[in-house]
Amino acid sequence: MATFPVLRTGAVAQYPAVRAESYRNEVVRFVDGSEQRYRDSAGALRRWEIALDLLDEEELRAVEAFFEEVQGAFDTFTFVDPWDAAEYPNCSLESDQLEIVVSGEMRGGTVLVVVERRE
Repeated sequence: MATFPVLRTGAVAQYPAVRAESYRNEVVRFVDGSEQRYRDSAGALRRWEIALDLLDEEELRAVEAFFEEVQGAFDTFTFVDPWDAAEYPNCSLESDQLEIVVSGEMRGGTVLVVVERRE
């Protein structure tokens, strides 16, 4: 299984980074107007927005190679949460597109959104 790339500093993210949790709740509405609610997953699902900036060529190649290995949003990988160093083994990218911006030597950047999956 693939692992999210680590920067030369040893970190997986740079500031600012965004982490969010969400629940998948369902609501069934009955003819009499009453409702029944239930959770469609065992717990919170996590989502990380990882903005990477000032990457050198080697780091950009590592990000591109990782993107190709997991085939965009298709495959899963292990992600280490930058806040608490917890490992989440069933994550995927949110998008099938990778946009890299290069503004000069050792000045490349991209944004990757990582989402936790439940099968």
